[in-house]
Amino acid sequence: MTGTSDDERGAEPGAELGAGTDVARGGIFAGSDPFAIARSWLAEAEGAEPNDANAMALATVDAAGMPNVRMVLLKDIEADAFVFYTNYTSRKAEEIESAGKAAFVIHWKSLRRQIRVRGTVTREAGEKADAYFASRSLKSRLGAWASHQSQPLSSRAALMARVAKITARYGASPPRPPFWGGYRIVPEEIEFWADGAYRLHDRFRWIRASDRESWQVTRLNP
Repeated sequence: MTGTSDDERGAEPGAELGAGTDVARGGIFAGSDPFAIARSWLAEAEGAEPNDANAMALATVDAAGMPNVRMVLLKDIEADAFVFYTNYTSRKAEEIESAGKAAFVIHWKSLRRQIRVRGTVTREAGEKADAYFASRSLKSRLGAWASHQSQPLSSRAALMARVAKITARYGASPPRPPFWGGYRIVPEEIEFWADGAYRLHDRFRWIRASDRESWQVTRLNP
């Protein structure tokens, strides 16, 4: 049987066993602002991924503690938060509102890197949400009105009938629905991970109890 062994996965040609990032967080891990590092990684991924470099797996839990995970699009990295948009009547929104917390991971095969985030969640429902909604394509804006997200649907024809009704009502200028907007994930923990040769990965965890405190950075074992 030929091919790359599991132990060699991630190894670059000529990679040495001891190769990797130094403890001082040089190279791709350098910097005192984790949000700046995240923006830098995302920008690099946008030039390397075939599509949707901002796709992230968002995890929430329901009232019984049962987890749910789904893909959403990261739309902004603010000075203190990661932002995505959704329907406020969706199941994910219901679980976010109940728990007040969420987690996500964004992984890039092209870069062999990922970022994991856990934190508290607040709404982004003001002018920023209005501006983002207005930037979307017309069909996406109409679709946001037509979708009763996560609710049972009798047929696709029923959905398209709602789209037609909304189109007749709003034409080319649908406003942002009151049930649609953003969420800001304010991290308490961020982990940056980079694939290493022979599974000797580089991991750095940033933790702080609140946005008024300084980040504590720890290198983790692979």
